[in-house]
Amino acid sequence: MPAAAGPAVTGDGMRIGSNGDTVTGRECAGREGAVRITALAGGIGGSRFLLGVRAALPDADITVIGNTGDDITLHGLRICPDLDTVMYTLGGGISTERGWGREAETFTVAEELAAYGVGPAWFGLGDRDLATHLVRTRMLDAGYSLTDVTAALCRRWQPGLRLLPMSDDRVETHVVVDTDQGRRAVHFQEWWLGMRAATPAQEIISLGAERARPAPGVLDALADADVVLLPPSNPVVSIGSILAVPGLRAALAATPAPVIGVSPIIGGAPVRGMADACLRAIGVATTAAAVGAHYGARRTPATGEGGGEAGTGETIDGTAGSDAIGGASGAGAGSHGAGGAGAGSHGAGGGTAGADTGGILDGWLVDTADTGAQVPGVTVKARPLLMTDIDATIGIVRAALELAGV
Repeated sequence: MPAAAGPAVTGDGMRIGSNGDTVTGRECAGREGAVRITALAGGIGGSRFLLGVRAALPDADITVIGNTGDDITLHGLRICPDLDTVMYTLGGGISTERGWGREAETFTVAEELAAYGVGPAWFGLGDRDLATHLVRTRMLDAGYSLTDVTAALCRRWQPGLRLLPMSDDRVETHVVVDTDQGRRAVHFQEWWLGMRAATPAQEIISLGAERARPAPGVLDALADADVVLLPPSNPVVSIGSILAVPGLRAALAATPAPVIGVSPIIGGAPVRGMADACLRAIGVATTAAAVGAHYGARRTPATGEGGGEAGTGETIDGTAGSDAIGGASGAGAGSHGAGGAGAGSHGAGGGTAGADTGGILDGWLVDTADTGAQVPGVTVKARPLLMTDIDATIGIVRAALELAGV
């Protein structure tokens, strides 16, 4: 837990920095000349991966574009579960046992609400966590954007990175289910926590996404990155919700940085949670190869004198990658990345850039349980992906960076 007190809160709810200036998103991170890493992340899996990113490159300038599709209003409070999980985890305040909420949490308020018969009982609203939601709601009601609010909250927690919501506009994930009362749409949190995703999802909808705009700084973070990472977050309701905001998928396609994803599926099962239920809803198999194909290649394989080809699931041990790849400009720094542009290009020179495909991946890390997995147009590498401790997580991050040529 941070020992230092955070900035003051004004009467209208705005947090103010120690120098008297309004807190901005850049104050959460920003190191001139450092490697610029941008990550798209959900909650628990993304946060644990980000711990590894920060440990592997402590001087990096890290920007995280966080999912807000899980956000929900309960008891008049605006709750942002994924943003808070990233903030608490990187700030040292997360419950390490649960992976969400605060350490040493109590639930007195939740118990009192239950005694009054006020629900929902399926959402664990902790007493310490309640303070975060009170501050956020107060600031939002005062007219501040979610970007400003998130930056102000980060001022207390000092996560060592810049945390941006995917959008300042309200976007909520809802799930269409069949019940005894007929077909209806429920908030994702009710389906995930209340129903435990046991009721099959007929459709997953990002309400408001079509009208949303990327939050300030989001598109710049993608355009200016040296590498873009997709942690092992839920590909449908975390990464998928972020990509549903107009302009974000196109920005990923256009960035000159290589885009490297880490599979959330190992041996045909989610690493954590119930991502398989989400994947079934969109008709994608629960395999590392299928999720990689769902994300898709940014470009068709380039051709050249060296004979460009997609990766074929070659195994690496996380300490010595062999086929670093370039981004949109083919500028990868690895031993085989100097030739053609596009994912999986191995030509040594004279390559021809592949065509845009609408996908988002250049490279894809899978677990050794999935060695041999292939994604057309994407360089696939296999190595252990279980984040059993910080050293294991650092190894995964380093493998992703080596694949990117960083």
